[in-house]
Amino acid sequence: MILYALTIFLSAFLLFQVQPLIAKIILPWFGGSAAVWTICMLFFQVLLLAGYVYSHAYVRARIPARRHIHVALLALAAATLPLAASAAWKPAGGDDPTWRILGLLATSVGLPYFVLSTTGPLVQAWYARSHEGAAPYRLFALSNLGSMLALLSYPLAVEPLLTLGTQAAVWSAAFVLFALACAMLAWRSKGAEAQHLAGGESGRPGPGLQALWAGLACCASVLLLAFTGHMTLNIAAIPFLWVLPLALYLLSFVLCFEASGWYRRWLFLPLLGAGLAGVCVTLSRSNPSIWTLIPLYSATLFAACMVCHGELARSKPHPQHLTGFYLMLALGGAAGGVLVGLVAPNVFEDLYELPIGMLALCVLVIAALLRDRASLLHGRWGIPAGTVLLALSAALAVTLFRTYSENSADTRVTSRNFYGVLNVRDSGEGPDAMRALSHGTIIHGKQFLEPERRDWPTSYYGLRSGIGLALLDARGHGPLRVGVVGLGAGTLAAYGRTGDVFRFYDINSDVIELARSEFTFLRDSRAKVEVALGDARLSLEREPAQNFDVLALDAFSSDAIPVHLLTVEAFRTYLRHMKPGGILAVHISNRYLDLVPVVQQAARRLSLELRQVENDDDDDAGVYRSDWMLVSASPAAFEGKELKEAAERIDAVPRVKLWTDDYSDLYRILK
Repeated sequence: MILYALTIFLSAFLLFQVQPLIAKIILPWFGGSAAVWTICMLFFQVLLLAGYVYSHAYVRARIPARRHIHVALLALAAATLPLAASAAWKPAGGDDPTWRILGLLATSVGLPYFVLSTTGPLVQAWYARSHEGAAPYRLFALSNLGSMLALLSYPLAVEPLLTLGTQAAVWSAAFVLFALACAMLAWRSKGAEAQHLAGGESGRPGPGLQALWAGLACCASVLLLAFTGHMTLNIAAIPFLWVLPLALYLLSFVLCFEASGWYRRWLFLPLLGAGLAGVCVTLSRSNPSIWTLIPLYSATLFAACMVCHGELARSKPHPQHLTGFYLMLALGGAAGGVLVGLVAPNVFEDLYELPIGMLALCVLVIAALLRDRASLLHGRWGIPAGTVLLALSAALAVTLFRTYSENSADTRVTSRNFYGVLNVRDSGEGPDAMRALSHGTIIHGKQFLEPERRDWPTSYYGLRSGIGLALLDARGHGPLRVGVVGLGAGTLAAYGRTGDVFRFYDINSDVIELARSEFTFLRDSRAKVEVALGDARLSLEREPAQNFDVLALDAFSSDAIPVHLLTVEAFRTYLRHMKPGGILAVHISNRYLDLVPVVQQAARRLSLELRQVENDDDDDAGVYRSDWMLVSASPAAFEGKELKEAAERIDAVPRVKLWTDDYSDLYRILK
C-alpha cells in the first residue's frame, strides 16, 4: 500500500507543480497575459484526458507486452528531461498565440505530463486487482491532496526560494524518482492484471449515467475557469488568484472522494443557491469591494464544485469500471477547458461562460436528483420540491439575462480575443461627455468628446503626471522621439508636436483597432505616429536602437503586471534604445502591488538615477491620480523646470531581491 500511495501522491504533486512552472517560463513570450494560464489549463486538461484514455485501454486490453510498453514510455519521458522550452516558439508578431502556446507545451512538457496523467487510474486499477476488497477511490482523494499541496507550495515556497532553472532541475530529478517507482509497480502488476474484479458485471454504467458524469465534470471545469477569469479581470488580475480557485476545486475532490465523503445535499445545495444569488447581485457594474467579491466568488465556486464532485462520488461505479469512470471525468474536464479556452473567446463577445456554467449546473443538479430514487424529488414532497427547483432556475436565468443586457446597454463597442474583453463606453453630457476604453474594471484611456477638449491628455497622463512632466521638459531639446509600451486609447499622442515621432508598442490587435476607430488621439496628433504590433520586449529586442528621448512603460495600469517587463534584463533592453540622458518613465499605479522596490532594485543594479512623481485627481481635466518612476543614466535629466520641482528622490533601501528573467516573487510586494 505504501508504494502505491507514494507513487500516486508524487505523480499528482508533479502534475500540478509543473503547471505554474512551465506557465511562468513561457509567460514573457506571450505578453505576460493571464490568458496564457487559461490555455495552459486547457492543454493540461486535454492531455489528462489522453492519459485517461490510455489507462482505460491499458486495463481493458489483453496485450501481454503492455507492461513493457508502459515502462518504455516512462523511460522515454525521462529521456526528454531536463524540462526546457525552446526559444523557437517565441511569437514574431501579435497574432492569436493559442496554437503556438499549445505547440510549445506539447514539445516541452507533453510526454512527461502524459505519463504522469496515466498514473492515477493505472495505480488504482493495479491496487484494486492485487488487494481484494480494497477501496481504490481513497487513492484518488490522496492524488488530489498531492495536487493541492503542489499548487499551494509553488507560490508560497518554491517560487520565492528557487530560480526557474533550479525549479526545472528539481522537478526533473523528482520525475526520475517517480518513473522508477511507477516502473516497479508496473512490473509487479503482472499477476494482478489478469485478475477480474468480482461484483462489477451487474453494475455496468449506462450511457445516461456516463453522460451525467461527463456533464458534471465539464460544468465544474467551466465554472473553475470562468470564476478565475472573472476574478482576475474584474477584481484583481494578479496571479495569486489563479491559485485560490484551483485549490478549492481540488479540495472538493479530496473531500468528496475521501472514504466517508463530506458531501451532504441538505447543506451544499442551499449554500450553492445562496452563492449564485449573491453572484448575480455582484455582476452589475456597481463595483462592490474586493473583500466582498473574493470571498463570495470563492465560496460559490467551492459550493458548486462540492455539488458537482459530490454527485460524482455518490454515483461512482464498482472498481471494475474505475478507469471508465475517470475517463468520463477527464472528458468532461477537457470539454470545459475547450469551451472556455477556445470556443468562448471566438464565439462570445463577453464573458458569457460564467452565466452559462451557472445555468448548466442547475440543470445537472435536477438531472442528478431525478436519477436518484432516494432524493427529495421522489418522496412525498417530490412535486413541490421539483416546482421550487424549476422556479429558482428560471428566476436565475431571467436575472442573468437582465443583468447582462443592462450592463451592455451603454456600450458602443465590445471586442473579445485571446487577451480579454475590451469595451468602449460613452458617459456624461455636454462639455463633460467622455469616451472610455476599459478592460474589465480598468480604464485604459478616455477622451473628451467636445472638439475643443478632445486633445487634452487625460486619465493617467495629465500634464502634472510623471510622464507628462518628462515630455514637457524634454521639449526644450528639440523634436522628440518617444516610445510608449502600451497603446490604450493612444492618449500620449496628444503631447506630439510637428517633427516629433511617437512609436507605440501593443500586443493586442483589438486595442490598436479601437484606438484608431473610436478615439482621435492618434489621427489628431501633430507628431508622426508609429504602431508596432507584438510583445513590446520582444519587439525591442529585435529592433535596432531607437534613440528615444523618453520611453514610457505603461503596461502596469492594470493590476495584472507583465513581470517580464520589470526584470533587470528588460531594463538593459530599454537602455539600449535610449539617447544619452533620456528618461525611462515607468507607470506603477497599482491597487495591490508595490512596484517601487522592484524598479528601485533594477536602477541600483544598473547604476541609474531614480525619481518618483505622484499627481492627484483632477476631475475637471479628466485626470486620475497616478504614480510614475523616472529612470535615467544622468542626474541632469531631472534638472528641467518641471521635474526639478516635482520629482522626488527615493532613499529607502528596497526590501525585495532583484527581479531577473530567472527570478521574481510577487508575494513580497503585496501592499
